[in-house]
Order: sequence, then C-alpha cells, then structure tokens
Amino acid sequence: MKYLVKQAIKGDADAFLELMEQNSLNMYKVARAILQNDEDAADAIQDTILTCFEKLDTLKKPEYFKTWMTRILINECNKILRHYRHIKMPEFIPEQSIRDSSIAEIEFKQMLELIDEKYRVVLVLYYVYGFKLQDISELLGINENTVKTRLVRARNQLGELYFGHSQSVKRCTAGEKEGMIL
Repeated sequence: MKYLVKQAIKGDADAFLELMEQNSLNMYKVARAILQNDEDAADAIQDTILTCFEKLDTLKKPEYFKTWMTRILINECNKILRHYRHIKMPEFIPEQSIRDSSIAEIEFKQMLELIDEKYRVVLVLYYVYGFKLQDISELLGINENTVKTRLVRARNQLGELYFGHSQSVKRCTAGEKEGMIL
C-alpha cells in the first residue's frame, strides 16, 4: 500500500483509484456505523475520496495513509451529523430492505444501532477496521484510556442487549469454588 500511496502523491490517478478500491469496504463500515444510513454513508465516502484526492500532497508519511483517510472520513460523517441536528427528522422512517446477509451479521448491525454513538465508533474502528487503541485515540482526538473505557462500556452495552445483563468479568476470591462459571 505504501508504494501506491507514493505513486498517488506523484499524481498517478490509477494508484489513487486502487487505494480507494482497497479501502472502500472499510470506509463503508465506518461510515455506516457512524451515520446508520447507506445514502449518508455513500455521501461521506464520496466527500472523503474527493478530499483525499485534493489534499494527498499534505500527507507527510505514506505509511499513515489509512489513518489519515479514516480521520477525514470521520470528519465528513460528523459534518453530516451536524447538518441533521438542524433538520427535524420525520417520526416514521421506513425499514431498509435486508440484503443477503447472515442472521448474525444482521443481528450485530441492529445491536450496533442501539448503543451510544461514541461507543459504536470505537467498536467499529477496533473490531471491524482493526485499528490499535493508540490509532483510535489519535483519530478521535481522545485519550487512549478513554478509548479503552469506551470499548469496555460498549461491550457491556452489547452484553446487556444480547444477554439481558452486563457481561463484565468478575474476579474470584480465594473462598470461591474452583471451576465456577463466571
């Protein structure tokens, strides 16, 4: 990927298109998790691609392209969210059609929509996109410990939604029986 980034910076449009193609699915997953709407996610991705193309020469280190691009995407998603805060949304929103997906994937997406946005973003960046905690911290402009806390709280919210109670890990004391299910 580093080679493609260097080529794209030099003005190679094919290299830039290849970069965008390689990252399109991950960009969609992040945008969809933040915006919860395919059309808005597509708009955010389109604006991100345009911004990346226009500002590619500002990228200082090619190895950070993915992080740089994701930061731009998150900013575009936040811009769309700010826009919607000023518009009154209708009370009835029709359900989206379900594509050919597994039941577990559909269930996971539905549960993601129910947890707080700040937790959802961290979950998607960590588990779907595969970013490290430090990278997420830099992308979102928050402390790394805050990222860890949000991951724990996100897991707890998912546990509450899925199992009906918190799934936080409990520590055994010396007096508890061995082999006890926690």
